[in-house]
Amino acid sequence: LKPAVHALFKKLKDEELELLVQVVESRGAWESGCVLAPRGDPRGVKQGLPPQVLLCRLFRWPDLHQSHELKHLCYCAGGQGACGDLAGLCCNPHHFSRLAVPETPPPPYLKASCEHENEGMEPAVTPSRRKRLRQGMRGSCWGSALLSPLPDTSLSWSTIKDGCWCKLAYWEYRTRVGRLYAVHEASVNVFCELPWGSGFCLAQLPAAYRSCAVRRARGKIGRGLQLSQEPGGVWAYNRSEHPIFVSSPTLSPPGACGLPVLKVLPGYSAKVFDYEWAGGRGGWQLPGEGPCDPHSIRISFAKGWGPCYSRQFITSCPCWLEVLLNQPR
Repeated sequence: LKPAVHALFKKLKDEELELLVQVVESRGAWESGCVLAPRGDPRGVKQGLPPQVLLCRLFRWPDLHQSHELKHLCYCAGGQGACGDLAGLCCNPHHFSRLAVPETPPPPYLKASCEHENEGMEPAVTPSRRKRLRQGMRGSCWGSALLSPLPDTSLSWSTIKDGCWCKLAYWEYRTRVGRLYAVHEASVNVFCELPWGSGFCLAQLPAAYRSCAVRRARGKIGRGLQLSQEPGGVWAYNRSEHPIFVSSPTLSPPGACGLPVLKVLPGYSAKVFDYEWAGGRGGWQLPGEGPCDPHSIRISFAKGWGPCYSRQFITSCPCWLEVLLNQPR
């Protein structure tokens, strides 16, 4: 890539090169401006790689091949449909994420995979496991109201008229920590500790007691994630150095009897909610998990859950986020 990179750097202005240095050194910790490469330059590189693919491959993902594997982040001008109006193409490597897709074959945290592998086998249930399952079935659910009462707010998010498109609830196991966080901007960062930045800072939420497991999990949140409301749905971008696990009604295939859990690796994005798909769905009951709110998303930091995990329910995860969506007007 060396000749191609040198050829691209020669085309960039000094201020864009300086911005690129700052972005790479900070590893995208702050929302930077676009780094514009000239359009329609006939002196293309031999590899034929677009500028954004070239720099993303150099600084972030060596195994990247095509531009369709990338997604503009919401704060990039190219991602707002203005790319055609700019003097050049944005090639800021931290204005892009990779697209997360379900693994093939299905990973062990998908219920369908477990049922296939255990077909014809009677699972052994120890007394301690039976006790955990009973506790989970009593306490686990989809909505905050069944886990603990919500202060001064309605549970019917489709009737909310305060202008926010979602509210965030942070949980440690089965205990909600802090108040609901209303999101009015198109995107929000959720993080634990960050030198600079704005959004939902989990480090500022006090708790009377935190176990060692919770403290270890919180130490892995770091830059956390970014949630953005975009045309047609909600996207989650994993900004941390550890995977996040996402469950949403619109991630399940038609006719599925349970909700899959999608693993989103660091630097990847996934469309975690589809408004059109959810439009005709009503609430339904999940075995062992209680009522399912068709307009909610659950995200666990660093720890997965499901039938093939020791953590059967998300309420067994040390740190997780509940996203309560308001239906778009």
